[in-house]
Amino acid sequence: MLLFITINFYTITDILLAAFIFYQVYKLVKGTVAINIFAGIFTFYVAWLLVKALNLELVSGILGQFIGMGVIALLIVFQQEVRRFLLLLGSKYNLQNIFNLERLFTKTSIKDEVAAAIVQACDYFSKTKTGALIVLSQNSELYNYAQTGVLIRSIVSEELLENIFFKNSPLHDGAVIIADNKILAARCILPVSDNTNIPGSLGLRHRAAIGMSAVTDAHIIVVSEETGNISFVKDGHFKVRITPQELNNFLHNDFTGFVVNK
Repeated sequence: MLLFITINFYTITDILLAAFIFYQVYKLVKGTVAINIFAGIFTFYVAWLLVKALNLELVSGILGQFIGMGVIALLIVFQQEVRRFLLLLGSKYNLQNIFNLERLFTKTSIKDEVAAAIVQACDYFSKTKTGALIVLSQNSELYNYAQTGVLIRSIVSEELLENIFFKNSPLHDGAVIIADNKILAARCILPVSDNTNIPGSLGLRHRAAIGMSAVTDAHIIVVSEETGNISFVKDGHFKVRITPQELNNFLHNDFTGFVVNK
């Protein structure tokens, strides 16, 4: 009996959607320890298919019991990755703004005076090798992250940023979140990326910036305390050793020459 697969529009759409989902899952676990777990589960599944094809009923029955609990096992094993995926859907793609029409149709733009204050402060941090971590909200709601720190709700100024990140300041350890052209909070805790492909020369601030950009659409600025280098991070990508002029361009959404690293 010959089996024929009917190729039509729906079949092609089904294949493309499945490929897209698998690609997104791969991107989610790429560079993390979860990719090794995923490879182990895939090997286990192939072994079960092989044993089943050889009619080894006892071994097949034992392995089949584990396969039958596959969905529950995946949710347990990939708990953090599933959480990150759902957080990405709800935050990075702005699903929380569907019922907020004003925020949905309003594009966040940074004022010239705010951008100038940030650039001048980062230039000062670079020259004095003062560590800094600044998160610029785009469309994603960052209030949950702001609540991990100290709410400020103040105008953005070079002097205030320099005082916040002064090494003896009680607010210097953590990130500053800027939303709607105001400093929303300081000393905020960001999700740290566990991507093993991040160069070892980048420290905890860079990992936190990359982790934050992977689950939100925020743009993040990092100033290294060791080297004084300024880095810009967005969408999980980053560029290190940028100049104040490049930073100013990026703040105004001019990403010409943004050759990313991963």
